[in-house]
Amino acid sequence: MNRTALVSTLLCAAVVAALGGCRSTSQPAEQAAARQRAEQENAARAQAKAASADAAAASATLDRIEVTGSRMREAYAPAVAPAPPPAPMMLMRVAPMQPANTEKYAERTDNPVQRAAEQPVSTFSIDVDTGSYANVRRMLNDGVRPPSDAVRAEEFINYFDYGHPAPTSRETPFRVTTELATAPWNPQRQVLMIGIKGYDVPKANLAPANLVFLIDTSGSMGEPDKLPLVKQALRQLVPQLRAQDRVSMVVYAGSAGLVLPPTPGNRHGEILAALDRLDAGGSTNGGEGIALAYAMAKQAFIQGGANRVILATDGDFNVGTVDQNALETLVADQRKSGIALTTLGFGTGNYNDELSERLADVGDGNHAYIDSVREARKVLVQQMGGTLLTIARDVKIQVEFNPAQVAEYRLIGYENRILQREDFANDKVDAGDIGAGHQVTALYEITPAGSSATRVAPLRYGDAKAAKPDLAIGNELAHLRLRYKLPGQDRSKLIETPILASQLTRTPGESLRFASAVAGFADALRGGERMDGWGWDAMISAARNSRGDDPRGERAELIQLMDAARQQAGADERVGIRR
Repeated sequence: MNRTALVSTLLCAAVVAALGGCRSTSQPAEQAAARQRAEQENAARAQAKAASADAAAASATLDRIEVTGSRMREAYAPAVAPAPPPAPMMLMRVAPMQPANTEKYAERTDNPVQRAAEQPVSTFSIDVDTGSYANVRRMLNDGVRPPSDAVRAEEFINYFDYGHPAPTSRETPFRVTTELATAPWNPQRQVLMIGIKGYDVPKANLAPANLVFLIDTSGSMGEPDKLPLVKQALRQLVPQLRAQDRVSMVVYAGSAGLVLPPTPGNRHGEILAALDRLDAGGSTNGGEGIALAYAMAKQAFIQGGANRVILATDGDFNVGTVDQNALETLVADQRKSGIALTTLGFGTGNYNDELSERLADVGDGNHAYIDSVREARKVLVQQMGGTLLTIARDVKIQVEFNPAQVAEYRLIGYENRILQREDFANDKVDAGDIGAGHQVTALYEITPAGSSATRVAPLRYGDAKAAKPDLAIGNELAHLRLRYKLPGQDRSKLIETPILASQLTRTPGESLRFASAVAGFADALRGGERMDGWGWDAMISAARNSRGDDPRGERAELIQLMDAARQQAGADERVGIRR
């Protein structure tokens, strides 16, 4: 009702009221007039109240238009009257829903204990990856207990420098050393450390590099720890590039595209400008991106140089070629052309560790996880010489244990690098590569012959068939064989060296003690089933007492992570999560 109508109604009501003031001599007529006046007055009051409410609502609408949750609930409310709200004390606060964690890790089972009398030979491919340690570090720093399959013991061990001696000449590209000592977690066992160190090359003397940055720019890469960190990471590498180097940049989301054609490495401004233009959006066609990256690597191929694709991704491929086996075949075919693949993992929540690590393995490259700018500098600056210059290919280790000296043994880690015995001498079987300055460390846990700490019962008929040991080799604990190929060659070379029982020392050196503590930490995160008699306190004490020279603070950081994991475990020693 508008204001004019309202005023007219009120005037009419007033006139009627005034006329009603003249009393009639007829009583029924007077009563009827009174009832009429009361009805008209009530109607006028209701109309005035409604007009006031409408005017207030109109004024509020001019100030703002707002759709609230209560209004939406009214629109979809059932016809029946709603139940009254609960008392204030009954209200509950509901936490917002978190996105599902879809991170993917390859299922793995720890290497079993082997009886030397039944299975004396252990064969595996070397591995220089470190991604597992950095990824687990990210989880622990975030207060998250890592799933056991995210923990790869060899990548924990190989994250650290143990000062293995380097070769004296380049005729043999690396030097192999061994150390044997009483195991710190059980005096009835022993630990054998095998160390391999490659010769180093000054950065100025490195061969020209042909690098293709293959960058995932899909929608899932929009988080701060993904594409923005990728840009920061690659900016660390750009100033190291030289005029003789070539750099290309390929991105992929729903489809792949070329952002930077092959460009001289000293054009740092152009390369950085191309990085700055990248944005995240769309689905993830990783297969198409990989194919285009290899095409660009072939176009700018440098004969005798380092030709490599560097893939930066969270691994969440969801369109195009998404089957992991198909992607592995694509990468394996391309490595035969002399182009290696390095994978850099980024991000949380949907990180596909299984795919990133596996593609690097079949691509003759290495895998790292980047959780910070500091880690990016370590991988892309400090260790880039080893990434760019391969000094030995298809490196395989074979250890034959002497049953007269060794009752049982167990290789710590390298579960996805185990080879068949016959693969060792087969030059067609692919294995890991060593770059300039790289080092590889492997640990075996050994139970000596005659020990009461054996875990596996002997076979009923096994010992009856065992040959008597040769007295000439009776002092040998084991025999180490190592095969490798020089770059550009197809025939492998063999290195052999005995490991003598007389090498045993009751006090391990600093490097072996620290490596043992790292291995113990990995075992604890995987459930703490393998290293008997070693609790958190003893393990952390071993790491702290063997910290030694620590210029970058990496060993101190490990001890902090061990403390954090112990606090997460509480009174329970088993902190790993089996999946």
